[in-house]
Amino acid sequence: MIPRIQNPFKSAPDGIKAMMAVEASIQASGLDHNLLELVKLRASQINGCAYCIHMHTTDARAHGETEMRLYMLNAWRESPLYSDRERAALGWTEALTHVAETRAPDADYERLDAQFDEAEIVNLTLLIGAINLWNRLQVGLRAVHPVEAGRVAA
Repeated sequence: MIPRIQNPFKSAPDGIKAMMAVEASIQASGLDHNLLELVKLRASQINGCAYCIHMHTTDARAHGETEMRLYMLNAWRESPLYSDRERAALGWTEALTHVAETRAPDADYERLDAQFDEAEIVNLTLLIGAINLWNRLQVGLRAVHPVEAGRVAA
């Protein structure tokens, strides 16, 4: 794959800086780091963003997330590895990532509301919007994720 723009961060620094400020405010919100990474990873899986999948699996593992929970994330509904709080966040992630089809169902919001307070819901919603924008930037501009030495396909 060939990137369409070599350095979008250099090409639009003010926009990227604004996105980073949103990310920083969400990180400072008090929500669990591993929960945030699961949300980012799940949206990135749905959107097929290899760059972000690489980034968020790497970051989640660095913060103690287990390999099995990362492997099973695509099937979180069928796995007992996720808490009710994580399930509510993942359901909301899927609903908002597919918002044109789902229209953010009341049932998904009710599960979210049972697990999170209003500030947490707003921060999760901002996070989901932000990761979907990052995915669109990386997929649309064909960003290539880092490749470990010796792992390049023939």
